[in-house]
Amino acid sequence: MAQDTITHFYESDHDRLDELFRTYMRFKGSDYTMAGNYFRQFKSGLLRHIIWEEEILFPLFERKTGTTAGGPTQVMRMEHRVIKAYLEEMYDQVQLRNAETNEAEKKLLEALSAHNRREEEILYPAIDLSLGGDEMSHVFKSMEQLAEERYMDTPPTIAGTYGKAAAAPLGDRRGALLCRCK
Repeated sequence: MAQDTITHFYESDHDRLDELFRTYMRFKGSDYTMAGNYFRQFKSGLLRHIIWEEEILFPLFERKTGTTAGGPTQVMRMEHRVIKAYLEEMYDQVQLRNAETNEAEKKLLEALSAHNRREEEILYPAIDLSLGGDEMSHVFKSMEQLAEERYMDTPPTIAGTYGKAAAAPLGDRRGALLCRCK
């Protein structure tokens, strides 16, 4: 597996998630089954991303820097709680097949946009500077080992669309994640 920086990998995952959400929005007015599938991929991918950060990346950074209370990772965890609340609000509407989700989308996108910008411009570069190569390899290996049940609560409804891309080990889809999709 080729070595990456935390910044590059996580920015690419943000881009992949953004594209899933944009695709949901494109389909919600014309093919709600397809839209729902893309939203579920977005939801499971975002939950996985948050778990990677909160359980693997942030604790390592905190140990390396001695920063916890009042530090940037505490702020990110607080923002994750807000984002997850908006995500669940959207998910409830998707489950009801309600295409009128513009207000919920707006809240979620605003929260994600500001959050991602802070991570990409401040936190991820700081993490890259604090980690050595072995530690970075450990982060990626730990990410690969995250059990799928931790973030995927909804089975696919279109064969191949949901499970393959969202759940493939990092080594199997890393190249696809590293392209800029915006």
